[in-house]
Amino acid sequence: MILLLAILLPAAILAGGVAAISGFGIGSLLTPLLAIGFGTKTAVLLVALPHATATGLRFWLLRRSIDRRVLLTFGAASAVGGLAGALLHGVFGSRVLEVILGALLIFAGASGLTGLSGRLRIRNGMLAVLAGLVSAAFGGLVGNQGGIRSASLLHFGLSREAMLATATGIGLVVDLARIPVYLATGGAEMLAHWEFVAVAAVGAVIGTLLGTPVMRRVPEAAFRRVVFSLVAILGVALVIGLGG
Repeated sequence: MILLLAILLPAAILAGGVAAISGFGIGSLLTPLLAIGFGTKTAVLLVALPHATATGLRFWLLRRSIDRRVLLTFGAASAVGGLAGALLHGVFGSRVLEVILGALLIFAGASGLTGLSGRLRIRNGMLAVLAGLVSAAFGGLVGNQGGIRSASLLHFGLSREAMLATATGIGLVVDLARIPVYLATGGAEMLAHWEFVAVAAVGAVIGTLLGTPVMRRVPEAAFRRVVFSLVAILGVALVIGLGG
């Protein structure tokens, strides 16, 4: 466990930096790492507070670029989905869900990289609500909603900063919806391993502060390729079992 704790800080810094550039990565990178020592269900609990801390900081740094229309539709649905997923977190086994989510992410990433999804734009309010519900529900269940959320938001026609800011705002909404449930059902376990929670939070904050200036220098086209590539890589990791 001491070795895992030592690895956690640089991993959390990397995760925070990746999330600052792509809109996701903290849960995706830290959950499988902590799952090595604690199992997936406990890892989801331990990552929740660090994720919320770094997301809250990123939200503050990018708050002026948020698209309020998308936040109100996609984001409100995400809060409902995140709460539902968190409530069901202790009921369902996560392996099958990880494979399903991984397949969706591979499809989304490949479609974006090959240009198949280039003409797709989500303007219909019901589609936005459905996308928000699905992405956040998976987040509550397996702790990896960020990839599918970012892939969905790339189809709203938002600028790079608006997409990242809105994804961050939605991520924070999801965190606020699911963390009370996690605290009620697994608060004692989180407290028992507080050192892992604290180190992950510090690392994620450092990574966020380092990664945000880098994000602003990435060209729009390169930004989309980076996000779609990370989405596909995350999907492959989940399918082959590296997601925890």
